[in-house]
Amino acid sequence: MIQETGNNLRRRWLTIRVSRNTLSFSTIDFANGGECPITYEPYVVKSGISMAANLREALRDAELPTMNFTKVRVLADAPVLLIPVEMFQESTLAQLYHHSFPKNEPCTVLHNVLPDLNTVVCFAINRDLKTVIDDHFQNTQFISLLSPVWRHLYQRSFTGARNKLYGYFHDQKVDIFAFQQSRFRFSNQFEVNRAHDALYFLLYVWKQQNLQQEHDELHLVGEIPEREWLIEQLKRYLQKVYVINPTADFNRAPATQIKNMPYDLMTLFTKGR
Repeated sequence: MIQETGNNLRRRWLTIRVSRNTLSFSTIDFANGGECPITYEPYVVKSGISMAANLREALRDAELPTMNFTKVRVLADAPVLLIPVEMFQESTLAQLYHHSFPKNEPCTVLHNVLPDLNTVVCFAINRDLKTVIDDHFQNTQFISLLSPVWRHLYQRSFTGARNKLYGYFHDQKVDIFAFQQSRFRFSNQFEVNRAHDALYFLLYVWKQQNLQQEHDELHLVGEIPEREWLIEQLKRYLQKVYVINPTADFNRAPATQIKNMPYDLMTLFTKGR
């Protein structure tokens, strides 16, 4: 069922969020008195068929994709390769990415630039999936799912003088990252099926980065598994553990009022890409 705030939406952008096992459509109306009402439509993915086949069916059966959009952006969940801007060469991008993330399936390598962090974010999208999107839409923008999250939390990291480590939980994974002097200090992604896995990876990275348990800070956000247990265990080792509340962080922005909307989509709609 579509969850919606506001009426008479003038839809310009369609956002398609694609991950390994989830698919959704959403849009925001920037022209409605500054209130930015949002429509969010998750799609139930069928197991046993490819995501490209799921998307093809969703574009036919879901409500939002059948409306008249002039622009489409795809928020893609895929492994990322971070390259400093000064070292980036588009001609060698695909070769470098495939060397870092060998895959059997054919894919197209894309990239976004994060100017604040002097970094190029490289990621890939399945070629059949991209073909389905290109066949249906003419004006398409591809964005790494993590790009808006990184940009926002980088700006947020200036609050206070302590070092900060971040953990973003989504799609049964956790992305752990930290910033230092307009750069990434660390970034990696780990599969997380249980809270015990999350505890291990967070403490492992904390120790690896030589962070101080009395002074430095750990900030978590997203779909945190067994949240109360994990926070309790982390506080046995670290003094400053915080959970980011999107409603407070984004000052009750409309995106935070949409049930089950992922934090990356909230960030994209509230702070931009």
